This record gives sequence, C-alpha cells and structure tokens, in this order.
Amino acid sequence: MLPVLLSIPHGGTEVPEELRDRVCITPRDLFDDSDACTVDIYDLGSEVRCVVTSDIARAFVDLNRAPDDRPPENADGVVKTATCFNRPIYIPGREVDAALTERLLARYHTTYHDRLRAAAADPGIALALDCHSMLAAAPPISSQQGRARPLFCLSNLDGTTASHELLAQLADAISRAYHISAAQVGLNDPFKGGYITQRHGGGRLPWIQVEMNRVLYLADAWFDADRLRVAPERLAELRERFRAAVGSLSF
Repeated sequence: MLPVLLSIPHGGTEVPEELRDRVCITPRDLFDDSDACTVDIYDLGSEVRCVVTSDIARAFVDLNRAPDDRPPENADGVVKTATCFNRPIYIPGREVDAALTERLLARYHTTYHDRLRAAAADPGIALALDCHSMLAAAPPISSQQGRARPLFCLSNLDGTTASHELLAQLADAISRAYHISAAQVGLNDPFKGGYITQRHGGGRLPWIQVEMNRVLYLADAWFDADRLRVAPERLAELRERFRAAVGSLSF
C-alpha cells in the first residue's frame, strides 16, 4: 500500500437535496463545470492509504474555495451563481441566500475538510495529492481567458506546501508514466495551488495539487458528447499511468 492520501474534491455530479427545486443548470453545463471523470482516473482505492471524495458537484458547493469566497464578489466562489462559462445555475428568484449557504457549507464543505484533516493525521501517510482536471484553455471567468494549458500542472504554492525537490520528482514521474515531455508538465503555472492545499499544506505532510488537462480524455477519440460518456478503457489507461507515476516515487 502506498503511503498516500488522495483528495478528489470535484468529481461529484449530484445536486444537493437542499437545491433540487432551485436549479436550472443543464446536464451538459454541469458536466463542463465539473472535473468530470476524476474519480475514475485518480481513485486508486486500497492501493493507497486513504482516498477522500465527494458526490456533490462543484457547481453547488466548491470544496476547493474558502468559505468566505462568495458571490456577488466572486460568482465562481464556494457557492456559485454561474458556471465557469457564465451559465446560470439557479432559477431566477430561487438563488441561494445567506442562510442556505451556511447550511450547505456546514453539511458538505466543513465535512469534507474534517475528513481530510482526520486522514492527514495518519502517521503512515507521507504525501497528499489534491487531484483535479482542467480545461485545455482558460475559461471566460479567468483573467487568462483562452490561454492554452499544459497536459499537467503540479502546484506547491511556490514551495509552501511541499518541497521543490518532491514537486520535481512527481513531475518527472508523470512525464515518464504518460510518455509526455517535461515541458508539458507545468510547475505552479497556470495554478499555484487552491484552497485545499493552502489550508492543509505547510505542516508535516507535503501537499501537491495535481491538474490533468481534459484533452487527455475528452478529445473526440474517447468522448461521446451526446451521451456525456468517456470510453472506459481510456479512463482505465489514465488511471494505470497515474498509479505508475505515484508508485515510482521515493517516500
């Protein structure tokens, strides 16, 4: 068993029961706003020390945002009003108010982070990876809209949550496992690390944020856009490569 904690916060697709009579988001918009298929790709099950996931879609409660990062200041905050493509999430007049926001955070956001904290206390864990996917180019909400992204991005908040040596070791392992060049693995670019690595990193346990470009599985060769379905053999292949990368690290 690998001494690794895997956090997969954005792989969920469910609508919280508190919101089911409020949403107008379409299945395609929900898919596009999620880290689709990341549980299929990153969840190594009993081969690692611990895996923490969520069933709730990030469009409703974003576990990688700070609790005070909210609309209207940030429409893409912890409880969003629109997707990253500026698609509305809620029926007009049925948006989430402050009291409901607090209930959602207590039930889903706080609980997820409590699970991470409990898992990270295990002395048998030597590395935590916060696992995500990213669009091939920055979305409309980004200050870098349209900018092309590498196949992977690894982040340690510029050395705050894990050593640069460990980051470089993981980058090399991913490059070899996925048969891609080192130039296709960005380090702290375009992401430096989100709320999860910021909150839980910086202590005994090194934390690294992992972002995989969705072009690796949402390209036409593997993705049925009408059914929103990815070829399972492609997801299995990507998972095997991830397993090989993590398994080659020195702990």
